Amino acid sequence: MNDRIVKTIDLKAPVSRVWQALTDHREFGNWFRAKIDQPFVVGEISTGHITYPGYEFYKWYARVLKMDHERYFAFEWPNPADPHADSYANDPMTLVEFTLEAIDGGTRLTITESGFESIPEDRRGNAFRDNDGGWTQQMKNIEVHIAHG
Repeated sequence: MNDRIVKTIDLKAPVSRVWQALTDHREFGNWFRAKIDQPFVVGEISTGHITYPGYEFYKWYARVLKMDHERYFAFEWPNPADPHADSYANDPMTLVEFTLEAIDGGTRLTITESGFESIPEDRRGNAFRDNDGGWTQQMKNIEVHIAHG
């Protein structure tokens, strides 16, 4: 099994616009389909809940690791054994990285998620498949959001 998800999309918008869609917590929540309680701040926990139909019971919980203006945004988030649990703070984390690159006519966005080896083996394959499919959908979501926002 692969231990890294990598998705790349070319967006017809300047880097500054894509950066805003990624790092403004309200705008991120709009395309990602989450209600995020506070702005993203390096070193701090971001909380909220997922609003995507059928997944509303999932909490949004992420620790913002780095924000390199208009180039790189990274957070780690849990893969909970029980998505209905009161807290995900002790669940294994994976690293999500957004890399932006200016290209002719817009921005190349690459999303990488790694660290699946931290998830117990009996859940790892499902976690990888679920997140791989989720990022495929999120690439479509951000593309539509950027095109119409």
